[in-house]
Amino acid sequence: MATFAGPEIERLIALLAKLPGMGPRSARRAALALLKRREALLIPLAAALAETADKVRSCSICGTPDTRDPCSICSDPARDNSLICVVEEAGALWAMERSGAFRGKYHVLGGLLSALDGVGPDALRVTELVGRTRGGEASEVILALPATVDGQTTAHYISERLAGSGVSITSLARGVPVGGELDWLDDGTIVQALRARRPA
Repeated sequence: MATFAGPEIERLIALLAKLPGMGPRSARRAALALLKRREALLIPLAAALAETADKVRSCSICGTPDTRDPCSICSDPARDNSLICVVEEAGALWAMERSGAFRGKYHVLGGLLSALDGVGPDALRVTELVGRTRGGEASEVILALPATVDGQTTAHYISERLAGSGVSITSLARGVPVGGELDWLDDGTIVQALRARRPA
């Protein structure tokens, strides 16, 4: 592959291309945009990345990235300590927070069980979750995991680990999205919607 710029720019493009949703072409466009607006974008971005790398840590309680430990959610006294919402990664936590509908605490697993990818139980923060439910404060664990094979495998494993703990284990409802039309939905979504039906 031919190089069109100096090694520093090529390294920037290569690193940008590793980000989710960024291929080589998108990375080149992003690098050009940063270089064109060096003072307004590139230098502030470099400073923000350096500061983030220096200050952000994983919360010792829930595992989410934050600049404080415990994180802002775990240290918020207005949060309901009896509810723990289990998510795969911090991105799912941020999505839940955007909705404003959940006022409990979270637990970030750091991934999902995956035999194909060689991810076993020891690679996830399941033992820490079990420890959090032993304190007696938690009354419900909500499994907010993806509706995939790996997500369901992980949910089943967590349910087994928490069996006998006295904690209620629930999962997010799945089915027809708000504003969704049946003829546009896949078969799996319709099946889940029928199974999760409730009185009107």
